[in-house]
Amino acid sequence: MIPGVIFGNLLVLACCLGSWAAQAQVSSLKRDEQIVFYPACAWESSDGNAWWIEVNGCVYEPEGRRLALALLREALAIKHIEITKAQEPVFAERARLFMVDNERHKRVVIRLGNRIFSLGQSAPNGHFSGSIRLSKEEMGSLVASGLSGNVGAKRAGRMVEFAAVMPPGDERQFRGVIQLCDPAGWFVISDIDDTIKITCSTDSRAAVRNTLLEPFQPVPGMARLYQNWASSNAHFFYVSASPWQLYLPLSDFMSSNSFPAGVFQMKLFRLKDRTRASLLEGPEKYKPPEIEKILKRFPNGRFVLVGDSGERDPEIYAALARKHPNQIARVLIRNATGQGADAPRYQQTFRDLPREVWDVFDDSATVSTIRGMD
Repeated sequence: MIPGVIFGNLLVLACCLGSWAAQAQVSSLKRDEQIVFYPACAWESSDGNAWWIEVNGCVYEPEGRRLALALLREALAIKHIEITKAQEPVFAERARLFMVDNERHKRVVIRLGNRIFSLGQSAPNGHFSGSIRLSKEEMGSLVASGLSGNVGAKRAGRMVEFAAVMPPGDERQFRGVIQLCDPAGWFVISDIDDTIKITCSTDSRAAVRNTLLEPFQPVPGMARLYQNWASSNAHFFYVSASPWQLYLPLSDFMSSNSFPAGVFQMKLFRLKDRTRASLLEGPEKYKPPEIEKILKRFPNGRFVLVGDSGERDPEIYAALARKHPNQIARVLIRNATGQGADAPRYQQTFRDLPREVWDVFDDSATVSTIRGMD
């Protein structure tokens, strides 16, 4: 009898393990929960025998209640700003992104080619991040299989698609893209607000209106400049001190205005925890470490840093150019404050950098060709 009992117990255990293994191969999302994947990048290992991919995103439940505009204003600390009838739909849509329920401990599983990868579980703020290693041959097979290339309008560089693996019976599709980066290629690290999108950051009320109340407007000429660089196979990283909640409307804005696709780096922010205070912090605390990560990941790359004069981009970029002279080829500052390159601010900020390394421009059409980017 005892052997029979043991066998029975082992059979039950095997069934349980089999059930657990099957569940581990799918994302643990409920029907009212969603995933947004942020654009990812892939880079070759130092020995050239493998590719690393970092996939990030967020799991959330859309706000189901019809929250009063007064409550939304209070939550985003803009209760003293008048919202017109025409602005109400834009505000309600943007503010809703800050009021979603972030879902913790949600397992995220993706299918990349013919393989399944678990990215781990989401954190209390709903965000998740997972690393994937593919051999050189596996990545080559992905490219050859047609899972890369022009998977979306005006995407720069080679791109690979992936999708979340959903529970049985859940036919929803949550897709993401991975940009394959040339380790020795050209990279554009760009700010967003007042660099490619009109925000008026120096005027707090105007900045709120342009961020939460009005349709996003592009800075004239910048998309054309970026497309010229994209045609030379430059890769794009958009590093912004704006919160991740604005990723979806920003992504739509950039696509509709023909800005090249790229990887986003944005600030973690949540109304319910200590990151709430980070929304008011200056970019000098957030941007440098994020840009340093990109520089470290591509030590043989050549970089163009593009920002504006509205906040601290000149000072941040100048410090990075001094620290990484072999990587940073150009620093370009859009004149958003009416001061030319001969202004004392720039003469002091860029005092020990070669003049051909940095420039302040009013019109993107006047930006000179970057030597070597062809």
